[in-house]
Amino acid sequence: MARERLVSAEERPEESEALASPALRPQRLAEYVGQRDLVERVRIAVQAARARQEPVDHVLLHGPPGLGKTTLAHVIAAEMGTRAVVTSGPALTKAGDLVGTLTRLGAGDVLFIDEIHRLPAAVEEYIYPAMEEYRVDFTVDQGMHARMVTLPLKPFTLIGATTRAGLLTQALRSRFGLAHHLDFYAQEEIERILARAAERLGLQAETAAISTLATRSRGTPRVALRLLRRVRDWSQVKGHGRVDAAAVAAGLQLEGVDAHGLDELDRGYLRTLARTYKGGPVGLETLAATLGEDADTLEDLVEPFLLRTGLLARTRQGRRLTAAGAERIGERLPDGALFGE
Repeated sequence: MARERLVSAEERPEESEALASPALRPQRLAEYVGQRDLVERVRIAVQAARARQEPVDHVLLHGPPGLGKTTLAHVIAAEMGTRAVVTSGPALTKAGDLVGTLTRLGAGDVLFIDEIHRLPAAVEEYIYPAMEEYRVDFTVDQGMHARMVTLPLKPFTLIGATTRAGLLTQALRSRFGLAHHLDFYAQEEIERILARAAERLGLQAETAAISTLATRSRGTPRVALRLLRRVRDWSQVKGHGRVDAAAVAAGLQLEGVDAHGLDELDRGYLRTLARTYKGGPVGLETLAATLGEDADTLEDLVEPFLLRTGLLARTRQGRRLTAAGAERIGERLPDGALFGE
């Protein structure tokens, strides 16, 4: 069985508690690093809502995984002095699941729905009146005995998160008062996140080591914190208990993460494109079949970083290897085979 990817931005079940700890997750907007425009918009919305003694307007967050959507939901709840209830689109399989969750919310609470684009259509219908009028309508009995029952809800804030904003229905998208795309983090922002986490975890971390970890973190806080924990473990068992350059190099070499933040799946993707398909173009489904991976996994979790770093190009004809991508894996293709030459 292939081991889980260390650089995958998807959250693992065992990480939920670790990432929720005060050491690793900011509790207030003043502690939130990165996403400057979003933080400022949220700060204004929170201050205005508190002044009116109303819940914050509904918020839609879209962008790659691991960039702090769940964290921001908890921060908004903390700023409003309420609680955050976390669920996901796939978990709300029937209307009763959603109605049960909504009726348990207190005044001003934050309901965070991850992967909101995966809400079943039958469930989504119930969320419209909940968002607009703080009520849910459902039918009891059938035929001539059928009747509509309306349940009032306490005013709440819905925060929806998605990695695929294009899959949201226009009807749902239009009901959010604030929508924002989260971007990958800059090097210095990741360094600040790592330095704060190391300090709160009581780790001795060298500045150069923090910088190296940030370089390999793919601009994603979740990946950065996971790398830090792995290096901490290596240093505790095989090193001197410090997060230094040697610990970072050895710990991440063991995990297969290279100096550029690529892991074996990334390198295998680029090598397959180079060796099997001569640099492309080739379709995603064909690449997925060759690699033995799911096409959605490649599109959502592998390609974004390769595209952002200029190692891969996506064209109408299919995926193509760039000159930088071939150089990164040490491949030399025939003249004219590389995109951008």
